[in-house]
Amino acid sequence: MASLRIAASRFAAPRAGPSMFRRAMATATELPNPLPQPNRSIVPEGKTSTVKEPAADKEAKIKTFHIYRWNPDEPSAKPRMQSYTLDLNKTGPMMLDALIRIKNETDPTLTFRRSCREGICGSCAMNIDGVNTLACLCRIPTDTAKETRIYPLPHTYVVKDLVPDMTHFYKQYKSIKPYLQRDTPSPDGREYRQSKADRRKLDGLYECILCACCSTSCPSYWWNSEEYLGPAVLLQSYRWINDSRDEQTAARKEALNNSMSVYRCHTILNCSRTCPKGLNPALAIAEIKKALAFT
Repeated sequence: MASLRIAASRFAAPRAGPSMFRRAMATATELPNPLPQPNRSIVPEGKTSTVKEPAADKEAKIKTFHIYRWNPDEPSAKPRMQSYTLDLNKTGPMMLDALIRIKNETDPTLTFRRSCREGICGSCAMNIDGVNTLACLCRIPTDTAKETRIYPLPHTYVVKDLVPDMTHFYKQYKSIKPYLQRDTPSPDGREYRQSKADRRKLDGLYECILCACCSTSCPSYWWNSEEYLGPAVLLQSYRWINDSRDEQTAARKEALNNSMSVYRCHTILNCSRTCPKGLNPALAIAEIKKALAFT
């Protein structure tokens, strides 16, 4: 029990600060929601406003985007959905193209993260039409009759609009010591080598970009995020447990061998279904459980 209390204090949720740092809690209504949690706003309750593109030609393909909005500079205002219309003939094929065009041409106050536009950095992770994904890899449906809804990652504190607070997520990632740990130097003073067979064991693990799409789609993580590490961090943890060059495998397993870090996973498989890189965090968690069982 003492170890659990230490773990809980280590990853305790941040306290509410001054008004400029207060954050709302986002969720997507298309996903199954757990019971409401204290101090977390679950559904946007503000009024919906619409920003339309100027009059278009007859061949225009007008599509409506409903986007979650919340401004920390107005802490008393409730989160709301704001609607924008765009001509798809003038917009790139991806959701990120639509967001960039809205920000550049329609509403400069819209806030979101983006960087590489190639599905590598994970910055533009958000919930689009009920699915956690990367805006740069998500194509805009060409059916203009169907409106698109965009939210921040579910059950994360919101910094502003579509920007989630990833502080707790990165603290958990840091806790697994995601780097090679060795005491034995390389025989020739060069890099640490491994066989081709051992290198293949890391396939499906090292490709994780830490976008948090899997963790924020996991109901177990919604309920126990203070102590349960979540699919993304556990996938990374197994990547180092499975690395033949690492000499701290036993210590890594011992750090996970408690009732909360791994065993809160109930094999719901939301993580594997939503991963934009096509990885399988659920399998990695199962392998960790197997390794702990035979330790």
